[in-house]
Amino acid sequence: MQATVIAEMRRRIIKGEIEPGAPLSELALADEFGVSRTPVREALKQLQTEGLVEIRPRVGTFVTTPSRREITELFEMKELLEGAAARLLAQRGRVAEIDALERNLREADEAVEADDRERYAALVLEFHDLLIAGSDNSKLEAHYRMLMNQLAYSRLVNTSLSQPGRPTQSDREHHTVLELILAKDGDSAERVMREHVRASRSALLAALPVEGRHVRSGSAGS
Repeated sequence: MQATVIAEMRRRIIKGEIEPGAPLSELALADEFGVSRTPVREALKQLQTEGLVEIRPRVGTFVTTPSRREITELFEMKELLEGAAARLLAQRGRVAEIDALERNLREADEAVEADDRERYAALVLEFHDLLIAGSDNSKLEAHYRMLMNQLAYSRLVNTSLSQPGRPTQSDREHHTVLELILAKDGDSAERVMREHVRASRSALLAALPVEGRHVRSGSAGS
């Protein structure tokens, strides 16, 4: 049951179904999941380790709200990992992930053309997931998954895509990355992928309110 609570709470936080900064009640969660407070308490401790919640002694437990500095630091790590993934995929040749990436970009082109930002945001998430899977490096992927959880990345994609012209530019950058991967140019693929992540970070930070430093639910960096 503890594993079930962890998985479900992780999903809700990452998907933005629970507002950043929202309080989490052990008692309410125990009632909802039909368990005692012990597995809920242990689940919240695990989520704190993952960077998704903050437990404040004698105050309560709250969904983490990343500051601009934390977002910047996490994106710096995202840049390193995704750049490495692009390089590794470029070295592998024609693997299944390449076909999936080509299909992803065809659908992304259609979403951008139709100005369907919600659909494009979902395809952005898939593109980055396919890139990581295509690296065929389990250690890199494990670090990446934990990083994405801490960043609650899917909450941020729509925020960066709200910047004028960003969806079109993002789509173009994805195409360039894949072209370099297909050309087996690992050096350039890594460089362009890192530039893409930096551009996404800039768009995201430009869209965030400076004063509150809060990322609202449903806002998710491309």
